[in-house]
Amino acid sequence: MTTPISGTSPTTPAASSSTGANTSANGASANGVLNFTQNFNTFLTLLTTQLQHQDPTNPMDSSQFTNQLVQFSQVEQQIKTNSQLSTMITNQTASEAISAQTMVGDTIQYNGSQAALENGNATFSYTLPSTASTTTLSVLDSSGNTVYSTTGKTAAGTYAFNWNGQNNAGQQQANGGVYTLQVTSSDASGNPITATTTAVGTVTGVNVQNNVATFNVSGVEVPMSQLVNIIGSSSSPSSSSSSSSPSSSSPSSSSPSS
Repeated sequence: MTTPISGTSPTTPAASSSTGANTSANGASANGVLNFTQNFNTFLTLLTTQLQHQDPTNPMDSSQFTNQLVQFSQVEQQIKTNSQLSTMITNQTASEAISAQTMVGDTIQYNGSQAALENGNATFSYTLPSTASTTTLSVLDSSGNTVYSTTGKTAAGTYAFNWNGQNNAGQQQANGGVYTLQVTSSDASGNPITATTTAVGTVTGVNVQNNVATFNVSGVEVPMSQLVNIIGSSSSPSSSSSSSSPSSSSPSSSSPSS
């Protein structure tokens, strides 16, 4: 009687597949497919060798290695499915970016707190979910320094805030810089109130970053999922006259206001 190969079993190659350093977390990489193929071939070699040297009076349970073959097949199908889904996502993102090229030149409103100073003006809006005791609006430059600050509205609602690009000393800031609106609110008990913000800008390009199609809004990268409204279309200039600023419960102006 011949003894089966020492230290081997039908499950050995499956365990070794987890040691591949180049295999991605979801198993969809090319290295993941290659490691699987190599391990599967090794598994078949060990299995056939073990069958050749098994004890005729005590043969291997056929259902055991059949189940192992099925498991390998399922893993292979999952790897291929993940790879195909990744390809589909990439193609869809590229298609979205191509379609969005027609929006270059449009003025859009988007979720976010950053906007570029264009023509001496940066437009934002902020929403208070509940009534605040105090609200402070701060405009920060790209280094996080406060350039301008003022008091804001305290009643619950959405308000426009147009900054004319001047700091608290009345000095005009250069166009092209990216600025952030920071809204600090608290209730009567001093508990902070989290406000949401939107900004307005002109689409200057469309990019794809990490499989996400984004608008380049004068230097601000805005994922397309953050789009709120198309305020002015470059293809139909007349449309901008009906909605030239974000919706608000107070009038806006070209000077710092809240």
